[in-house]
Amino acid sequence: MSGDPKEWIAVAALPGLGAASVKRLWDLGWTPGRLLGGSELDWQRLGLKSSTINALQQYHAGASRSQVAAQVNQALTWLDNTADASILPLTHPEYPTLLKQIHDPPVILFVRGGLTALSLPQIAIVGSRSASAAGLRQAAEFARYLAENGLSTCSGLALGIDAAAHQACVAQQAPTIAVLGTGLDRPYPQRNLKLAEQILANGGCWVSELFPGSAPRAAHFPRRNRIISGMSLGVLVVEAALRSGSLITARQAMEQGREVFAIPGSIHNPLSKGCHQLLREGALLVESATDIIQPLAPMLGYLAENVTGPAPEPDITASLTPAQQAVLAWLGYESLTLDQLSTSSGLDVEELSVCLTELELLGIIAHAGGVYQRC
Repeated sequence: MSGDPKEWIAVAALPGLGAASVKRLWDLGWTPGRLLGGSELDWQRLGLKSSTINALQQYHAGASRSQVAAQVNQALTWLDNTADASILPLTHPEYPTLLKQIHDPPVILFVRGGLTALSLPQIAIVGSRSASAAGLRQAAEFARYLAENGLSTCSGLALGIDAAAHQACVAQQAPTIAVLGTGLDRPYPQRNLKLAEQILANGGCWVSELFPGSAPRAAHFPRRNRIISGMSLGVLVVEAALRSGSLITARQAMEQGREVFAIPGSIHNPLSKGCHQLLREGALLVESATDIIQPLAPMLGYLAENVTGPAPEPDITASLTPAQQAVLAWLGYESLTLDQLSTSSGLDVEELSVCLTELELLGIIAHAGGVYQRC
């Protein structure tokens, strides 16, 4: 590690100095120690903002009320009091290699859990918080196949697609990485706290650039998303609306030179529209795990040669009654209400309801939000 980690923490805490600016200064030879020990004339020549210069002056003078000093102490206290905690400056050997390559890498990373997971090749899996049953299943299947083939899944611990991908890795006892838009002492959302703890228990980790105590604010999550894409070889978008954080992640990945993959869906499903837009913009269409592995073959080496696809699933529809098969055929791969199905099939609502209930109990279809769809 180059320099005192305390100095890196102090630089990360400076107001008005973003990650891209710190990277630029570092490339010009301005190490944290040199920056913190500089003169006011140095700081002015570097074009630093007045708020940054004022904070540097207070910290340099050892002012008791220095906000930077307070944040440094807060970070070090968290580090000392959390058994599985790490703070990784840009120069730390465990800092993710790919993340260093983006134009605005986090100055420091707060980490809880096993650092080994950060060194594994990663694929980000992201998507809607209000995902369909089919989307949740797809996220879980891809995360499981990737884990079986030596890749780690990175996501944001959000409800929906993120949680499904993380949970599939936990079920496989495989490491997965959760990148948070909060301080690591405040994992969010609370509904996923048990899942977050399972991630740590299975050798995964939590990552954030935000200081302990940072609350879940809207502005934090787009910044969080660049870390998800920046650490990953590629980003798989399972389901996404046209205006969503998942599309922000995907476009950041494109800007970072990462591969973007998208799963197509029904033209009537609003959660497919984001994926279709990404496909128009050059994302790669994905139907199986090999559609992700093969484009990344030059970076994955032997993993690409040994990747195995999912085992074929048994055809449960062969054992259905003629009435059940007819209803499933009318449903197709759309999301339809009971009335829509009744109108298109010509079946009596009562008879149709019985068949739909039977198919739901068999796990072939799901009923949510007033519509039926295949699982």
